[in-house]
Amino acid sequence: MLEGKVVLTGVKPTGTPHLGNYLGAIKPVINLGNKAPSHYMFIADYHAINAEKDPGVLNQKLKEIACVYLAFGMNPEHTIFYRQSDIPEIPEITTILYAYTPKGLMNKSHAYKAFVDKNREAGKPDDDGINMGLYTYPTLMAADILTFNSDIVPVGKDQVQHVEIARDIAGAINAHYGKELLKLPKFHIEERVAIVPGTDGRKMSKSYGNVIPLFEDDKAIKKAVFSVQTDSRPIEEPKDPESVMIYQIYKAIATPAQLQEMAAGLKDGKLGYGHIKNMLLDAVIAEIGEAREKYNYYMNNFHLVEEMLAKGAERARPVAKETLKRLKNAVFGR
Repeated sequence: MLEGKVVLTGVKPTGTPHLGNYLGAIKPVINLGNKAPSHYMFIADYHAINAEKDPGVLNQKLKEIACVYLAFGMNPEHTIFYRQSDIPEIPEITTILYAYTPKGLMNKSHAYKAFVDKNREAGKPDDDGINMGLYTYPTLMAADILTFNSDIVPVGKDQVQHVEIARDIAGAINAHYGKELLKLPKFHIEERVAIVPGTDGRKMSKSYGNVIPLFEDDKAIKKAVFSVQTDSRPIEEPKDPESVMIYQIYKAIATPAQLQEMAAGLKDGKLGYGHIKNMLLDAVIAEIGEAREKYNYYMNNFHLVEEMLAKGAERARPVAKETLKRLKNAVFGR
């Protein structure tokens, strides 16, 4: 699938992730990127300013997300790792794409429609609080994708629309000029991505306050793990593992042998909830222990990360310049 392909991944600086983010998104993206012959990964800081206007908060979030990916094994010697705002060709390419982007496509954007729906529920005007950055978000995303001749864009199901819009815009430009100026990308959804329950049984999410943190100390992680909801059944009562929340979380992180041990202990009435919470705690700390050390190292030595991002931009810009030149030559008849 990946032979000769260019894979592109964008991540928004949204703050320190939790266990669900890591297992459901970060780990699969890093694994795919490390396997790809060519991998671009960018921090989407232009996208982030639509919602976050405090530069101090924004920079802190940018630092955190950059260090997270490095800590979990993204290889900056292989992956071209850069900040979106360090590629000045992207805004120029976005401006060109605007001329070929139907307004109707923007009206159908999931993010825009969700904001409008929220306003209507609150009895506010449809466009209250909506800036043009949010409204035209898919066109900038299309530029992110098309600039680097991307073949494959790993996304969650809620992001598929952005890749389809990029294809629509690229297809319109190619058809207008009668040649392939822009490559048509394809989305990739990792079907085996883990959906991790939170401590209360709902999907793990900061907004629900039900997360298991990644980079806090062992005491904080233990507190989160031991807060996972259980019932009052005694140890000796046989239990269906699938009915036990701790087991559901454990499935996303344990080895097959570890999972079998917990399942057998629950079925046979030999493991109580305290036992299996400790098993989950051990598995979480084993999974993130080394990464946590690397994360703290990079956060305390962020000048090294800045150097990596600058080097990544230097590697990315020649491709961006070539795409911009190709578009300008066609659009302006040069």
